[in-house]
Amino acid sequence: MTRLVFAATLFCASACPGAFADTGIDSARLSDTSVDLADVGKAGQPGKAFMAATIINAPLPKLCAMIQDYPSYPAFMPNVDKVAVVRRDDATQVDMTLKLPLGKVKKYRLRMEPKLSAAQCQLSWKMLPWPGVAAEQAIADTTGYWLLVPHTGDKNRTVVKYMVYTDPGPVPMGLGWIVDSMSRGSMPKTLEALRQRAAGQ
Repeated sequence: MTRLVFAATLFCASACPGAFADTGIDSARLSDTSVDLADVGKAGQPGKAFMAATIINAPLPKLCAMIQDYPSYPAFMPNVDKVAVVRRDDATQVDMTLKLPLGKVKKYRLRMEPKLSAAQCQLSWKMLPWPGVAAEQAIADTTGYWLLVPHTGDKNRTVVKYMVYTDPGPVPMGLGWIVDSMSRGSMPKTLEALRQRAAGQ
């Protein structure tokens, strides 16, 4: 089950976990049986921004490892078809290929930046140039982050927040659903798939 919450807010153009940690979603109302979804976009912004959140019955280190297992993204992230990983000293470069309905393909390159501590796990990303990608397969921009913190009073449960901003760029008439398919439509499914994956491992 997904609950939709609307929130008027300013959106950071780059991923900013500290500023967005609780925007639009009350952590105290989260449950381990549903996903809350909030529209956290700014009026006039070229793209759309959403935050999804839930509680998962798994310890933080386990979930933190899962969201950094980039080659496994196709196994639990909707629409993700291929992931190519290039390791860096201070971050990881990831080339993502999405397969969307009607045979549409989108490609983008991300810089993944984890910040880990005993108190929380953050994984933010921003888009990098990807020379050679055809214009019809590229997108204008995407940023976002994961923010995981232990549930108060129970270290074996984790509060999971997932924020995504997507600007697909010029969209042909009748294909406005693409941005929702890349964010709003897939985000609750991603959290539910992560929940199932954690339960099965």
